[in-house]
Amino acid sequence: RGRLTDRDSQAVAMVGTREATSYGRAVAAQLAHGLSKAGVTVVSGLARGVDTAAHRAAIESGGRTLAVLGNGLDQVYPAENRTLASHILECEQGALISEFAPGVPPDAVNFPRRNRIIAGLSRVVVIVEADLRSGALITADFALEQGREVMTVPGSILSRLSAGTNDLLKQGATAVTCVDDILNQLDPLGASIPSADPPLAHGLRSDELSPQEKSVWDALDGDPRHVDELARLLRCGAGDVSASLAMLELQGLARQVGTMVYTRA
Repeated sequence: RGRLTDRDSQAVAMVGTREATSYGRAVAAQLAHGLSKAGVTVVSGLARGVDTAAHRAAIESGGRTLAVLGNGLDQVYPAENRTLASHILECEQGALISEFAPGVPPDAVNFPRRNRIIAGLSRVVVIVEADLRSGALITADFALEQGREVMTVPGSILSRLSAGTNDLLKQGATAVTCVDDILNQLDPLGASIPSADPPLAHGLRSDELSPQEKSVWDALDGDPRHVDELARLLRCGAGDVSASLAMLELQGLARQVGTMVYTRA
């Protein structure tokens, strides 16, 4: 359902755990936004967590996104993503894709087959956040079998949901710390891709940051600060601060200098 265009031949898959942390969702959204602004189609599986964040960010950025389903096209799973699926079609910003006939339910055995299609539609597959048993790692295996480039986002060694991505790094996957890492990987593969917006560290524009990110950036105005200290200063949750810091790191605006301690880059 929907339509494919020539632009979709240079697509990037973004997949990961359904249990995504605030860090995983923030990274997925940031990378999908950057890819969309560079004219790259985002492919994912319409699942909860990382998939949802990637699809939504692509749409909100005016980009294209392809959602590959593990069931027939007459239904959306999970049901909570019906509105998201409708936006993909109504805004003509992509397509819903399935190899399953109408009426086929979202059985667990269908999803590895779905993951094979996700890999096949993409030039590069990015694993954003995944534990050691995540189905996203199946997508990585299919990508390697099909000659696709596999990239992954580093995560905390203390997080179970980053154990799979960190293991991929040990196996030789290319690390992703900003969207240009992906765009640079696409370019040698023959894609004609414009560069994403330059890092904001030189010539920051406030409209390029969310209000929360701008507040955290402003608070990093002197000595290195601990996440808990920033949370107290800004009167918000430590999880929200950590998510904003992850976004600032991806944009080259902040860096970690100790355990949960950050400074401006």
